[in-house]
Amino acid sequence: MRNILITNDDGILDSGIIRLAEASTAFGQVWVVAPDGERSAASHAISLHNTIDVFPHDFPVEGVHAYTCSGTPADCVRVGSLYVLPQKPDLVLSGINRGYNVATDIQYSGTAGAAFEGAFQGILSAALSEQAESCHEVAEHYLPELLAELLTMQLDYGQIVNINFPGCPLSECKGVLRDRPVSRGAFYRDTYEAVKTLPDGGLRLMVHGEYNEDAEPGTDFRAVTERYVSVGIASNIG
Repeated sequence: MRNILITNDDGILDSGIIRLAEASTAFGQVWVVAPDGERSAASHAISLHNTIDVFPHDFPVEGVHAYTCSGTPADCVRVGSLYVLPQKPDLVLSGINRGYNVATDIQYSGTAGAAFEGAFQGILSAALSEQAESCHEVAEHYLPELLAELLTMQLDYGQIVNINFPGCPLSECKGVLRDRPVSRGAFYRDTYEAVKTLPDGGLRLMVHGEYNEDAEPGTDFRAVTERYVSVGIASNIG
């Protein structure tokens, strides 16, 4: 039976990973190794000089083997594939992230970082993300189809499939756009604000992101802004 390893960067209690695991049970034995809390923007960081705590977890999807991990999303993939699973997984899925991972945000994303770790281990890997809205109709509708399609794909080393779902009602979604290149623009324009003066002349800063509406035609960024599901290949090496 196919072994599927699932993680995320929003934590094991997030609804996105539960929905992804539930849909994935139709395609093999599902293993979840996910952070014990929020790890957004962890990118591809791994733990080198700190220990990692792993605990069994009572996951709300029947038949799923689940564990929490004190490390990063990439740690979760490493621990899962190199220690927890009885053999190397056939597929690594990371998500469903709460918020898009398109354009330059992919490089910051713990969701994408976990998928890249799977790719670095030679495992077919995908990052799945969704607009941060309460409506999940589009993801629920297209997820089984895209998972089946994913299993037929062959990628070069270091590549991942990057899938983003709009958070609109299904009736407003225009369909799926495949082969979307990664936008070179920034999804957010960031600034920093000093929110507190600290002793000895220090400052405490808080980042603020302003949504960037300039999305190049034909890209992943433009696809989601126009209410399409975006599917594309991403790579952070070579």
